[in-house]
Amino acid sequence: MTSIDDVNKGIGGVGKSVMKKILHLLGASSAARLGPLEQQLLQAIWSRGNGTVRELLNEAESGPGGGRKVAYTTVMTTLDRLYKKRLLDRVAEGRAFRYWPRQTEQELRKAAAGEAIQQLLDSGAAAASFSSSSLPLSYLVEAITERDVQLLDELQQLVERKRHELQRRKSGNGNPASETAAKKEKP
Repeated sequence: MTSIDDVNKGIGGVGKSVMKKILHLLGASSAARLGPLEQQLLQAIWSRGNGTVRELLNEAESGPGGGRKVAYTTVMTTLDRLYKKRLLDRVAEGRAFRYWPRQTEQELRKAAAGEAIQQLLDSGAAAASFSSSSLPLSYLVEAITERDVQLLDELQQLVERKRHELQRRKSGNGNPASETAAKKEKP
């Protein structure tokens, strides 16, 4: 058997970006819907690029020991669940499967953030019948403020950058459609 900590060995932490902090505040990451072993195996697959149950266990066994032990069949079942959740792809390799991620960690976080924010905004439609439609956004601002005032400043900077970008597009500067048309006109 292999320790859960061993499965996760060698995986470095990702820097705390603004979006990651916001995701943490919202609890929006798809990882929030995954169990600890699912999260650790997904991290191990991202780190390795791909792997079989045996490879993941062998790698973990060669690392530092300790923690709760995990059976081969537990890892096999957990990888199968990640496959069924459409987080991993797999191909048969003899009597086993080789697994690899369908998305990068960043792509998964971005999708999870989009989903969580959409749910937050959709909750505003329900609240609009008896309250302000900006209520969900005020929840977000309040949660950020309670957690990290500097994050609120960073969020404001992101909003301002996006506002300027949209204004440039609207005025024709940086408009992807006009840039595409200009490229087509050149010989």
